[in-house]
This record gives sequence, C-alpha cells and structure tokens, in this order.
Amino acid sequence: MRTHFIAIGGAAMHNLALALHNKGYQVTGSDDAIFEPSKSRLEKKGLLPLEMGWFPEKITQDIEAVILGMHAKADNPELLKATALGLKIYSYPEFLYEQSKNKTRVVIGGSHGKTTITSMILHVMHYHNIEVDYMVGAQLEGFDTMVHLTEKNDFIVLEGDEYLSSPIDRRPKFHLYQPNIALLSGIAWDHINVFPTFDNYVEQFRIFTNQITNGGVLIYNEEDETVKEVAESAGNPIRKIPYQTPSYVVENGVTLLDTPEGPMPIEVFGAHNLNNLAGAKWICQCMGVDEADFYEAIASFKGASKRLEKIAESKSKVAYKDFAHSPSKVAATTKAVKSQYPDRKLVACLELHTYSSLNAEFLKEYEGALDSADVAVVFYSPDAVKIKQLEEVTYEQIAQSFKRKDLVIYTNPAEFKQFLFSADLDNSALLLMSSGNYGGLNFDEVKELIQ
Repeated sequence: MRTHFIAIGGAAMHNLALALHNKGYQVTGSDDAIFEPSKSRLEKKGLLPLEMGWFPEKITQDIEAVILGMHAKADNPELLKATALGLKIYSYPEFLYEQSKNKTRVVIGGSHGKTTITSMILHVMHYHNIEVDYMVGAQLEGFDTMVHLTEKNDFIVLEGDEYLSSPIDRRPKFHLYQPNIALLSGIAWDHINVFPTFDNYVEQFRIFTNQITNGGVLIYNEEDETVKEVAESAGNPIRKIPYQTPSYVVENGVTLLDTPEGPMPIEVFGAHNLNNLAGAKWICQCMGVDEADFYEAIASFKGASKRLEKIAESKSKVAYKDFAHSPSKVAATTKAVKSQYPDRKLVACLELHTYSSLNAEFLKEYEGALDSADVAVVFYSPDAVKIKQLEEVTYEQIAQSFKRKDLVIYTNPAEFKQFLFSADLDNSALLLMSSGNYGGLNFDEVKELIQ
C-alpha cells in the first residue's frame, strides 16, 4: 500500500510512518521542518524527505492513503492537491482505526495518566512475551517505536488523546477509536483554546464513553468525581469497573505496594502513579493477565519517558523531570516527590509553556498547585506568549494565581539558569516540570548539579 504523510516529522506521525514501513508499506512524506529524534529515525529507514517544504508534485493518483498531521495547515499545498485528485485523506487517529477495526481495541483516556497507564500495560505485556499492537505517547525502554502495527495481533492498546484529529477534522482523537475496552483516569479542564468551558470539555468524555462497543468494558477512576459521574451516567450496555488508589507505604525512599503476597517494592512512586497502576491492572486482567503475573511484571516498571523521570541522583540530592503542565498534573507530581522525600527540601520549577497555561484567564486554575514544594519557581517566556498570539501575562497575574507569597518568578532563561546553578541543593529534591526546556536549559548540565 502506498501512503504519503503530510507533516511526517511530528512525534506521533513519524512513529506511524516507521510502523507502516516496518509493516511493508511504501511510505513517503513531507514537512517544512524536522527535528531530532524524528530526523535521525526517519533517515535510518530511508524515509527522511530529501528537502524541506511542501511539494504538490509528490501527490500522485497512485497514492492509496494520505495521512494528515496536525502541524499542517488547512491550506497546505499538498493537501489541496490530494483533495483535488480525490485521494483518501486520513487523520492520524482515523488511520489507526482503519488498521485496528478487526482487533480488540483498548483505549486509555483521561486528562492525565494516559501515557503512564498505557506504558504500564505495554511493559506488563512485554515482560510476559504477549504480542500486542500499540500506540503510546512516549518512548519506552525495550520498544523500538511508539507505534506498532501487525496483521496477526488480536489486541491493540491506544493512548486516547482528547485533542483534535487534524486541521480538517476537528473531532477529538479518542472519538474515532470506538473502544471495546476503555479506561478513564481523570478529568481536569485542559486545551481551553479548543474547549472554552469545562462543561464543553467534559462532554468530550461523555461522547467517548458512549462510543464503547455494546458488551464492552469501561474501567474508571472512582476517586475522580467528574469521571465517576460520566461513567455512571453512561447508558450504553457495557460492564463498568471502578478502581481506586491501592494501599501503599513509603519507607526510606522506597514505595511498597500492598499486594495479596505482602508489601512489594516498586520503582514508580506517588499517589497518582499508584492510582494509574490500579487502572492498568484491571486492563491487563481484561486482556488475560492474572493479578499475580501483573504484580510480578510491574515491579520492574521504571516509568515512561519524561514522566517523573530521574535525571540524576547522589547521596544527598536527586533531580527529576516531568512533562507536567496542567494544574492537576503539577499538583500531583509535586505532592508525589514531596511524599517520596519528606525529609528533603523540594525545589519545584514549573515552566508555563502551553496555550492553556499561558492564558491569563486559565491561570487561576493553578491555585495551590505548588503548595507541596518548599521552594516554588515559575518560569515563562514572554516571547512564547507573543508566538501564541495571547494577551500578555504579567508577573502580578502569575503571583496572584498561584496564591503563594514566596513564589519565585523568572522570565529570562539566563536568570533562571543562574538561580538553578547557584542554589544550595544539599539534602534536596529538584523537580523540573515542563513540556518545553526553560528557554534552552541543557538537562545534561543539570546532572552535574546533583553530583
């Protein structure tokens, strides 16, 4: 099958391109900019475009599927040519559904925890040599790509993102998968540029649960009141399984999970991650892995990339980086690190980087998010605000939103770096939360701080 990717360089798109190439498809693609690691990975398989830009002449009648990435605009020259030729144009999730419509589709949804839960499930399957297809949002240890597609595997595990499918398909991605087995981890307002009200955002999850196939399963976090209400009000004929955070204790910096066989040490920590683990356990059981085998496998799970990822550790210092940016994720991650290291000073740094986090109206959602930190720091770039064409966010608005008088705020990358490298981190835990890089911070240099 001949496929062409418009915007092949994206994290998700290039992984799908690699998966199709590995499956034997003829793959071509274009993009106006491709960065690492996408660039090297595409080049290794001979899929890197020879030059950057959009070339309508690449779009020919023999292409059987055009896959359109979110990075492309609605007036993209290649998209216009494909439309004129009447070619079949798919969004990323639409194409994944086409590849999996004859499989048992397991879809992990929620405002937070999706990547971690999906990663936990795949880790357990990999540990027990159970072959499944998958799409996950982070690179995992032991896995070559973030997307894997075959003809033979019965199950496909999909991370169900609620963001839009493509520039010409404004449906949330997870509305296209029609799950047989679904999970809802939590609902906390996000993507306000697309979902302007909380009710509008919650409605997307109602639609998701109503699309679970008849006779299917919904596994849901009953500790989240909104999730509980959405799950319990779903009227389709499905089985509903609630889960909650399991019992655990932290001893000498090690989290011990309560299991039928007694306390078991695990690599991940924090109440939110233990909650994620409970959801993953139910999914694995629905996929044929019994409880004892789940515990055996999950003991060695170290976490997904950029999700409470340990950068460095020495005798009296430790540093983590995390993708957390929404208020609920920031609060959960900060609390988790403080709970794991209660006797250490927690220095928590948050970069406001996303559209929602840089929106003056949304900022009030961050109230209390950094309360677990001993030292709380917020960094944001006024240039990022301009690029996103938002109203200017002021120092005072941020200070008021977090409701913390001792909040430290930086807008200059050099000044933030100077703060970080001159801070006394003895007997401390450093937490760096961002979906960006603090205006160019080199995380390898951060490692030297911890030595």
